Amino acid sequence: MTETQLTTDDHTLIRRAAFGAIALVSNSDRGFLAMFSESMAGSKALHEAPDDIKELLKEGDFPKPPMGKPEEVETAMLGDLRQAVSTLEAKAPQQAQGFRDVILAACDRVANAVRGVSDQEAAMLEKVRAAVAGAGGGGTTT
Repeated sequence: MTETQLTTDDHTLIRRAAFGAIALVSNSDRGFLAMFSESMAGSKALHEAPDDIKELLKEGDFPKPPMGKPEEVETAMLGDLRQAVSTLEAKAPQQAQGFRDVILAACDRVANAVRGVSDQEAAMLEKVRAAVAGAGGGGTTT
């Protein structure tokens, strides 16, 4: 497979997908203080990502989340995750698995940040895992 250059739009999508995945897990079990702790845990996981994945995530402004009803936002964010993985598989295949691993690790940290993993968080983690599985396979779980 020939690697092509990631565009600005690709980087925006990848960032939106990464932060969206964290938000989906965090928002699946509401609570202001929990949301703060969970956001910090997710951000820390992204900060600890390998350098090549950090490069993918640092381009551009903070992404704007989709608007709408909760189920529409969830559908859009999971779609972004699938599209981001697909884009990486096509244009930067050497980074696709690293992206999956970082997203799954960040979401796992978010879910475990406060009082362990709730049923709602576990359900959302499964949706995120399915979304990042992409054409290339599953990725690791943490």
